[in-house]
Amino acid sequence: MEKFKILVADDEPIERQVVYKKIQDFFPEQVEVHLAENGFQAVKLFEEKNCQIAILDIEMPGMNGLEAASIVRDRHPGAEIIFLTAFDEFSYAKRAIEVKALDYLLKPGSSEDLVNVLEEAFRLCNKSDARRSQVVEKSLNDSYTEPNVFVKNVKDYIDENYHEDIALQDIAGVFGYSDVYFCKLFKQNFGKNFITYLNEYRMDKAKRLLADPLINIKDVSINAGYRDANYFTRVFKRMVGMTPSEYRNGVIS
Repeated sequence: MEKFKILVADDEPIERQVVYKKIQDFFPEQVEVHLAENGFQAVKLFEEKNCQIAILDIEMPGMNGLEAASIVRDRHPGAEIIFLTAFDEFSYAKRAIEVKALDYLLKPGSSEDLVNVLEEAFRLCNKSDARRSQVVEKSLNDSYTEPNVFVKNVKDYIDENYHEDIALQDIAGVFGYSDVYFCKLFKQNFGKNFITYLNEYRMDKAKRLLADPLINIKDVSINAGYRDANYFTRVFKRMVGMTPSEYRNGVIS
């Protein structure tokens, strides 16, 4: 199996190693991780190692993560870019929108958020017909959205479409937001990122389906929104602590 090549850039050695270890612990057979300590090294290594995914800190000496991301995006339009930063500044989010980043995670972030975003990045890398949504950017000066309306609309959309192969880009486009702006708005209103929320929602649906012994596990996977039963089993075990079969046996017995 060809490994996903990931570039991690952070000027703090300890932070680099923490992220490196998290990735290796969760995806020991799936990834090849390369480390950089500034934006210049990040761009150089991304190209030398033919990376597909970049995880970038923003505040780095010489060339910061936003500048590095801009170069990577120009040269490699299909790259998946993830920002991992301690700075929750709207100006940074605005720049992240411009480079079409997959997500904007804040330090100290949870391992769950990082793993979910990486799994989404892997899925997009594998999707041969993947295309990034081209949506009209909303003015960031007109950034107020009624929280209750936003939450209701998003919940309704997920409830109606969770069993489909939906991605963050899809739902952002439906509501007329750029990917990164939608990420920020979603986390403000739900307290977690979109991918984590969707996985938790699907796990809840899967658990209910598993309680019915007449539904085979492959159908449970499809009905919960996972076309790949092996991927469904892996996510279920990570999030629930047991395989779907083990969960079913515990519920039915």
